[in-house]
Amino acid sequence: MPVEMGMWRIDGDTPKRLSAASLPSEATLEEYLEKDPSLLGERLFVIGRQVRTPHGKVIDLLAMDGEGNLHVLELKRDKTPRDVVAQVLDYGSWVSTLDRDAIIDLANDHLDEPFEAAYDAVFGGAPPDELNSQIQLTIVATDLDPGSERIVTYLRTFGVPLNAVFFSYLEDDGRRYLARSWLARDDEGEGAPTAYAQSKKGKRAEWNGLDWFVSFGDFPGGRQWEDGRRFGFVSAGGDAWYSRTLRNVPVGARVNVCIPGEGYVAVGETLSPARRFDEATVDVDGRIVRLRDQQLVGSYGHGLDGEADTDDEAEWVVPVRWLVARPASEAYWEKGMFANQNSACKLRQEFTLERLAQHFGDQRDG
Repeated sequence: MPVEMGMWRIDGDTPKRLSAASLPSEATLEEYLEKDPSLLGERLFVIGRQVRTPHGKVIDLLAMDGEGNLHVLELKRDKTPRDVVAQVLDYGSWVSTLDRDAIIDLANDHLDEPFEAAYDAVFGGAPPDELNSQIQLTIVATDLDPGSERIVTYLRTFGVPLNAVFFSYLEDDGRRYLARSWLARDDEGEGAPTAYAQSKKGKRAEWNGLDWFVSFGDFPGGRQWEDGRRFGFVSAGGDAWYSRTLRNVPVGARVNVCIPGEGYVAVGETLSPARRFDEATVDVDGRIVRLRDQQLVGSYGHGLDGEADTDDEAEWVVPVRWLVARPASEAYWEKGMFANQNSACKLRQEFTLERLAQHFGDQRDG
């Protein structure tokens, strides 16, 4: 049956029901959601309002969650049950076909700043490599007739990612309130429905087969970027979790080096596979020398004093020929650029690659 939202104010021992009122217009609710889509119960980032599809239709609001999944938000307005459900399903069928590049292009057409920067502002990090692996369709209404409710409930039994959310507008002594409830609740979250998996074809950023992200964890009393820059190497260690991804970087890879909390400082080409610090060699003025014999600023041991590091504890070193390498004081960072907790991973994000190419210029190409 249709949802009815009631709210009471407690004055002493007497509940007083707040009076339901009408929103000035459906557009007002749309504006509220555009300004704060968390009204739906989870943090969302609005890609665009009144997004036009290739079929001549217009999506009220298109949003994205922190996992890179798209949410189609369609206001019921004065549509019939058949029309509102058919419309949101039509939009969903188109949105589900969007690959990563199409989503970013669409967002950049509607946003006042690059997609990656806007995503970072909401979620505090770069967008995931894979976008739109799932979608969610939501009908937004102040009420829903029995016919619409039956259709939504029926379609959900077949796994259609569809739900309806209701907003009641109430007034009390000059104050205005919005109250929210969902037609159907799921086991997780505040009631917002679970998105359903879609085809992943084209949803993950393609990798160019060359660029890697490397995190150089510079810290007092330990690893120092000044050493890496001077002697041509990147390294990680202290635990297998930190070193294992760096040990996967192949010879001839282009590494884009980032100091956590600072930014990107170098681009270079790896010269040989990773080796333990006590066995690693580097090229100094055309001579291959042991790294441990050089005058280093930092310390690269992790085990107990007087005991050799195990392979898991050891610092692992990858020698690099720098194409460009800057001191930490000149680290480069823009909101929305890629960063990762792993010591190394494939760098797929086009936004970061483009910014690095622009910043480091021709030096990046050797």
